[in-house]
Amino acid sequence: MAITQLFAGLPVADYPAALVWYESLLGRAPDFHPHDSEAVWQLADTGWVYVVADSDRAGNGLLTLLVDDLDQHVGELAQRGFATEIETLPGKVRRASIADPDGNRITFGQPLSG
Repeated sequence: MAITQLFAGLPVADYPAALVWYESLLGRAPDFHPHDSEAVWQLADTGWVYVVADSDRAGNGLLTLLVDDLDQHVGELAQRGFATEIETLPGKVRRASIADPDGNRITFGQPLSG
């Protein structure tokens, strides 16, 4: 069996507010809305992230997105009003994390080469 697509979701309590927050975080509107309380972004050829109204599970999500230039990405986040600091896990990865209004943690990472 081969996995061919990734579809990861983050539960939120206040969907309208979360939609605005994620549009700003991701720098664009969602690619589509399956229904009135879900928004989906395609972030890679076979990688999708969705935000869905689910107050019972809101705030417990963890999402890591790997980028090709973490410094540039953090700079772009700062231009959109998101403050975060880069930390390094020696020999592994550089990363910067941010929490959404519900407490879901989104981490942007760049693996260290060598």
